Amino acid sequence: MLYKLRANYYNIPMIRLAEDWREYSVIATGDGMKLERWGEVVLLRPDPQVIWKSQRDLFAYKGLSAIYHRSEKGGGSWEYKKPIPESWNIRYKELAFKIKPMGFKHTGLFPEQAANWERTGALVKEAVAAGRKPKILNLFAYTGGATVALAKAGAEVVHVDAAKGMVERAGENARLSGIESGIRYIVDDCKKFVLRELRRGNRYDGIVMDPPSYGRGPGGEMWKIETELYPFVSLCAELLSEDPLFFLINSYTTGLQPAVLSNILTLCLKGRKGIIDSYEVGLPTEEGIPLPCGAGGIYIHG
Repeated sequence: MLYKLRANYYNIPMIRLAEDWREYSVIATGDGMKLERWGEVVLLRPDPQVIWKSQRDLFAYKGLSAIYHRSEKGGGSWEYKKPIPESWNIRYKELAFKIKPMGFKHTGLFPEQAANWERTGALVKEAVAAGRKPKILNLFAYTGGATVALAKAGAEVVHVDAAKGMVERAGENARLSGIESGIRYIVDDCKKFVLRELRRGNRYDGIVMDPPSYGRGPGGEMWKIETELYPFVSLCAELLSEDPLFFLINSYTTGLQPAVLSNILTLCLKGRKGIIDSYEVGLPTEEGIPLPCGAGGIYIHG
């Protein structure tokens, strides 16, 4: 009921907002940019969803720490308006994450995913309370936001990403959050890992994936979401246990509608009992409008 009321409040259907942050916020948006507070640091970064006009001069914001400028040749660079730490930590409830401005505008964390952490974490906690120890697979796992949240909820998590540096950062985030065990870190191409797990007969009670629009694995393997996502989800569906908790797909690909994820899950999990939900994920802003940040699709067994 709370979700429905919130959706109606913004007059936008099916959007799940990460509303419980205390050390992160979106201050203002407009003209392709978003102004964010990360603890004591204020960053101004491009956002492809922000196609409306700014209601204030974001570049003149008092306290602005750094601006990310795109390059016409691709990528871009940070312009620092004041000295900031090389990295710093922010907290979300009992979790902590290392923040560091990196190339291509990223900071190492997607705060809007807290909406999914809450939903999947609640399912894990319910299973733990019933005496289970859920085993979760996190694919394209990046710096481990979902990994840390699910491990903190009581799951055993296998964290897989092709980038060694991101996997190492996930380990740092786990330790910052007081998690010393229960996570297995794998640096590998996700498809190759899934195929090996199927041959080994391993099964999981939950799967999370956050596939990129485009990417390359450690061996040069190509990934293009429009052609690879459906067969990959179909493959991963075989890894689910007989009594799973969930299967969650996140997507940041502009133009990929939530219903697409719902359709893929429906077709790939045909015959399994449960519900399938798809929605936008987003962040509240101090302007009083929601910032859309991508799409989510989830299967919940039941």
